Amino acid sequence: MRHAGWVAGAAATVLAAAGAITYAVADGDGSGTRVPAADSADAGFARDMAVHHQQAVEMSYIVRDRTKDVEVRRLAYDIAQTQANQRGMLLGWLDLWELPKVSADAPMTWMGMGDMASGKDGSLMPGMATNTEMKRLGTLDGKQAEVFYLQLMTDHHKGGIHMAEGCVAKCTVGVEKRLAQGMVDAQQSEIRLMADMLKARGAKARD
Repeated sequence: MRHAGWVAGAAATVLAAAGAITYAVADGDGSGTRVPAADSADAGFARDMAVHHQQAVEMSYIVRDRTKDVEVRRLAYDIAQTQANQRGMLLGWLDLWELPKVSADAPMTWMGMGDMASGKDGSLMPGMATNTEMKRLGTLDGKQAEVFYLQLMTDHHKGGIHMAEGCVAKCTVGVEKRLAQGMVDAQQSEIRLMADMLKARGAKARD
């Protein structure tokens, strides 16, 4: 599909741009900005989005084994590759900043929303699937797996966009803010694509 190709191309552009300046982030964005503190929005976003992305990667590889549909498999591959690479960047920045990859604070504390992350049944942050939903995805096949994956990933993207918008507003490292905005743009496009894919399968996103 032309739309799917555009999304993949946009994601690749974001990754290439971010990857080219990953090492500059050790000293902020290369403009003299100080390394962020462990309790900063920059560090909090990097830690939380790395966890959020990991689940998207897992979901995408699950569905690739549960369907032979080329369109869904291509989307799942694109999401898995994009988010795995972005996750590596986020964790790499924490290494470069010499900051811990885990925190005693609740997820999303950097957004002032630490009390909203219940962690119930493995859903650590808004949009994340529960352990029960992940297990169910692994039991479905064909169209059922496709629909459930698209629904789960739509929810996942909505949660991810909310977090990325938080970084755009609160983060201080320029390259990280730009990566977050790229996530917003790409995932909004993928949500529109997934809505079309769900409609073609006689389904829709969950309320």
